[in-house]
Amino acid sequence: MCAHTATVPRVAEDRGDHHPPYEDRASPAERALERSLVDPGGVGKPLRRSSLQRSRSVESYLRGEALPRYIRRAVEIERATRTHLRELERARRRLREECGHDERAFAQLWEARVHSWDFSAVNDLVREHNEWYPVERDLPMDPRTGDYVPVNGRSYRRPELDAGWALRRLPARPAGAPPGRGDA
Repeated sequence: MCAHTATVPRVAEDRGDHHPPYEDRASPAERALERSLVDPGGVGKPLRRSSLQRSRSVESYLRGEALPRYIRRAVEIERATRTHLRELERARRRLREECGHDERAFAQLWEARVHSWDFSAVNDLVREHNEWYPVERDLPMDPRTGDYVPVNGRSYRRPELDAGWALRRLPARPAGAPPGRGDA
């Protein structure tokens, strides 16, 4: 047999894979869930002994021992939003130092940096929230509009983070400068 005509199982064996190829039939959602359960750094906050001994079930939820998913997700969204804002503030400060007094260069580079910023992880959570929150909270429907009734007078939907969100909080123009033409 020629050395270049290795079979797929043989190649997998050579690479050290111990699973037969095409064996993984997990859906994308199952793979995402599996990745979320694994800490790639191998470190993390240890679970409390009481948490390990308590099962997560409908009964424990009803007793108030487990937070509902919509609350945990809202906390994750808030934390991720604050983290993005802190990281953007740091990046803006460094860029401001690099550009010195060249306001035009700073504005161009800052807008480019913000437009290339990756908000995908938090936006996945926001989309999940917008899709599942009304179901998880069992919100009533307004028969006239066919939409869910507002919560405390506001829509339950959260806006996704994007460059516009970041630039409203951390604008490219210098602090205290009057808005120029086209700025709103």
